[in-house]
Amino acid sequence: MGSGQVTSSVPSEFQGKRATVAGLGVSGVPAAKVLHARGAIVTVVNDGDDARAREQAAELEALGVTVRLGDGATLPEGTELIVTAPGWKPDKPLFAAAGKAGVPVWGDVELAWRLRGPDAAPWLAVTGTNGKTTTVQMLASILAAAGLRTAAVGNIGVSLLDAVLGEEEYDVLAVELSSYQLHWAPSLRAHSAAVLNLAPDHLDWHGSMEAYAADKGRIYEGNRIACVYNVADKLTEDLVRQADVEEGCRAVGFTLGTPGPSQLGVVDGILVDRAFVENRQKNAQELAEVSDVNPPAPHNIANALAAAALARAYGVPATAVRDGLRAFRPDAHRIAHVADIDGVAYVDDSKATNTHATEASLASYESIVWIAGGLAKGATFDELVAKSAKRLRGAVLIGADRALIREALARHAPEVPVVDLERTDTGAMLQAVTEAKRLARAGDTVLLAPACASMDMFTNYNQRGDAFAAAVRELGA
Repeated sequence: MGSGQVTSSVPSEFQGKRATVAGLGVSGVPAAKVLHARGAIVTVVNDGDDARAREQAAELEALGVTVRLGDGATLPEGTELIVTAPGWKPDKPLFAAAGKAGVPVWGDVELAWRLRGPDAAPWLAVTGTNGKTTTVQMLASILAAAGLRTAAVGNIGVSLLDAVLGEEEYDVLAVELSSYQLHWAPSLRAHSAAVLNLAPDHLDWHGSMEAYAADKGRIYEGNRIACVYNVADKLTEDLVRQADVEEGCRAVGFTLGTPGPSQLGVVDGILVDRAFVENRQKNAQELAEVSDVNPPAPHNIANALAAAALARAYGVPATAVRDGLRAFRPDAHRIAHVADIDGVAYVDDSKATNTHATEASLASYESIVWIAGGLAKGATFDELVAKSAKRLRGAVLIGADRALIREALARHAPEVPVVDLERTDTGAMLQAVTEAKRLARAGDTVLLAPACASMDMFTNYNQRGDAFAAAVRELGA
């Protein structure tokens, strides 16, 4: 499959080219090494100048790469190409200077795409506000069940540069792409791609919902076989209509209801395909049972249908969809059942870091004591609370922006009892779980689905979820 074919001994389009890498970190360091190995004259610029940055700088300088710490704003003299870390915002002075000088800006995904060999594995690509990682992992599990050499890569762990340039040979790659990565990947052309859903997120980075949606929609550009969209989310279908695809590429919808022609959906507890079958007006192919999806929460069934659609677009048989879904195990902190205590279920969905993910989480249970709060990142909570109010037995609020959720609850669910916890020390989660236990009745679910980022009190959502699970276990003991 050619992923290991491009080496520094091969004549390279980068030979002698002055390339600036914006940002160190998980994508910047590999990008700098790859460009340097291909004969580019590389300068790395980085805003920060901390111990970690100095350590990474020393590693690159030993190879002959120039590193400039503490100044990510100035365009190095003679720069002919910028490769940026995905998190760098488009309005940075460095990019304004590049625009004036006519210097192209790529992300690490764009660099990986351009370095693929002539026989490289095609990409099945996934984006969306929520569910990307789970869908890509489900897709990789289905492809592997079909006997294909594959990996889940991109915004998910294995860098695309490593996947494209490593020794491992792949038949096809399951690729998670964020809106940031897509913004900086102008020439990417996937075999088939899915946009799972669209809700306001990262608007501080993109500047507007329209710009955010447009960057997500780039994933459809040049698709060959299928553009997979969410029937329940009209914005995703609109992006398909706007995309410039190859002749013969089809729009394929997924729905939790009965599918129409060219859709995948659910009939009597069975996942069915009416897109990749003979005579799709009349026929449907059974793929798997809803019970094969783990966990079978509605939004997760939608993820499974999107993964199945991409796998079917690649020609995978129905049995592989079933086997792949059965073999799949979700990552921690995604609707993870921690324990049952006195007839109450305790569920960790710390990964629900925005309102859209939390809405899906709350829709999975009938009677909930909700633990929420953290950093709101500019989000508002009125719509979330209004939609979910009838499911709430009570709420326990933690974190820096909990007042925003408390006010939304007062407006839209005034009868729901609310406990507002001021403390932010390590014991806060134990107190939150203790208060939730007090509010819960047998048959309820105590659900950690914060609707907020975690960095006000925790290192990341993993640590927040671990703290919840530890507190539940302590109560149970």
